[in-house]
Amino acid sequence: MLGLAAAVAAGVGGCRGPTPSPTPTKQGRDLEALTSDLPDPAIPKFDVAPPGPTKRPNRSDPPKGFVVLDAIETTIRIDMRYATADNFTGAPLPGYLPGSAWLTEDAADALAKVQHDLASEGLGLLVFDAYRPARATKAMVAWAEATKHTQLLSDGYIARVSNHNRGHTLDLTLVSLGSGKELDMGTPWDTFSEASHYASATGKPMSNRRRLRVAMKKRGFVPYDKEWWHFSLRVETDPPTLDVPYGT
Repeated sequence: MLGLAAAVAAGVGGCRGPTPSPTPTKQGRDLEALTSDLPDPAIPKFDVAPPGPTKRPNRSDPPKGFVVLDAIETTIRIDMRYATADNFTGAPLPGYLPGSAWLTEDAADALAKVQHDLASEGLGLLVFDAYRPARATKAMVAWAEATKHTQLLSDGYIARVSNHNRGHTLDLTLVSLGSGKELDMGTPWDTFSEASHYASATGKPMSNRRRLRVAMKKRGFVPYDKEWWHFSLRVETDPPTLDVPYGT
């Protein structure tokens, strides 16, 4: 098995690193196959009605209590990387479709306030991941086990059940509000190494990480020290984990 350092050096931890796959399309099919023989997570499943004539093709409505993030705050930039091959697995994950992000109503409202707070400084937010269907989490675990990168599970970088499945957790970074250019955070999103731990940066990257953390904590989000991009809204009672896909 590759150690974590070797895995990161090979591009496993970075969202843009190479992964052992002939093509993203084939690996996408392989991820579905990997998950087919694994036990389903102990979570409720929901039947999603097929799109009617007034709905956008292949897209589902969010679950009750959830909202479409860009309908709440249109100035937040969204680049849902797990809907594409630009993530650590090298393939789109099941349950995602490009172009949309869901959050619980409370999390979306709080994030809109963060965006408004940052606007006075000429800054904004870029969201990489928000609500995550549980089948996508299952595919991540299957990928880690099939590729012998199980240390990413034990080290806390890939969760068997994720707070993303609850809809109040998201991955994001700071950007220039006008240009959309990402600020220097020291590592790309989804780099699974100590370099991504919040306290590991220095200089300008540390200043940028601190600015993001201060802005998020002000509106009730709790950071994760191992991933500078990961925040969960503080809630008294966690909502259930869900497996509603973004599309059918």
